[in-house]
Amino acid sequence: MPSAPRWRAVEAAWEEDAELPPAEWGRRPPMAAGPRALLGVVAVAGVLAAGRVLAAPHLREARVQGWATVFVAICVQALPFLAFGATVSAAISTLVPEAFWRRALPRRALLAVPVAGAAGAVLPGCECASVPVAGGLMARGITPAAALAFLLSSPAINPVVLVATAVAFRGHPQMVAARFAASLLVSVAAGWLWLRFGRTEWLRIPSRPRAAHGARWPGFAAALRHDLLHTGGLLVAGAAIAATLNVTVPPAWTAAVAGVPWLSVAVLAALAVVMSICSEADAFVATSLTQFSATAKLAFLVVGPMVDLKLIALQAGTFGPRFAARFVPMTFALAIVASALIGRVLL
Repeated sequence: MPSAPRWRAVEAAWEEDAELPPAEWGRRPPMAAGPRALLGVVAVAGVLAAGRVLAAPHLREARVQGWATVFVAICVQALPFLAFGATVSAAISTLVPEAFWRRALPRRALLAVPVAGAAGAVLPGCECASVPVAGGLMARGITPAAALAFLLSSPAINPVVLVATAVAFRGHPQMVAARFAASLLVSVAAGWLWLRFGRTEWLRIPSRPRAAHGARWPGFAAALRHDLLHTGGLLVAGAAIAATLNVTVPPAWTAAVAGVPWLSVAVLAALAVVMSICSEADAFVATSLTQFSATAKLAFLVVGPMVDLKLIALQAGTFGPRFAARFVPMTFALAIVASALIGRVLL
């Protein structure tokens, strides 16, 4: 744990800084519109038009129609939840008073970890915002273990994600309960393990840049635009990958993998890391993977919001590569174990 003088220095620096919404930390300034942007739009439109002409003769093939059906179904079902989740996440990260965290969390670190983990159930946030918010909590003197527990739980068990999971797995409420239990278990266990074994030199607490006073509403608008653009693009990419898997992977291969319980769990956990889908939309992708068991789907849902490619990059850039090299494998292993245990009990 960091020494007391270091924490006092962090607090002093925080008092001198102007107010800045945590969701704005680490963001790149928006690129100014200009000739390059216009040329980019024209180029994309040209490629799409040419692709439409060239692909038209092949669009009536059954596999192409099947791909389009799965892709559109995933996107249409997930978009409302993604938009609502991005709106709530931007509001929470930019409009909630920062002093709230100091009053809400216990002073003892051992108790602060589960409280911070449980706070993810009432404070929605997507994984894109969880890293800067966790960094903000650390910079304000919150125990890093508690901030990390919130980092993992907020995008995994918030109300928007749970409602989206209930809609995607209509008629199977046990999947919602299993996702909540397994994700909360992972977040608290990861926080406690970091509290016990984490070292100060492994974690780089981010500094606070300066910003103009009273910029909360512009910060909300910027955070909302950022989350919608990034998570929307990731949703489209994830839906395309899921649709491709559904129509290209031979059924015999899928059946062979899905027929081995431990292998199916490991495969979908690894797939969640690669696909990097927003947590508000991943349930709709998981439910489309009909060949796999409920426990394997649960592993997909638990791993995705906690360990994926974009989160690994964000964590390494924000807290340092030494932190990511230790925290990511630990979280991945905990997610698989928790999914297997909770899946056996509830599914």
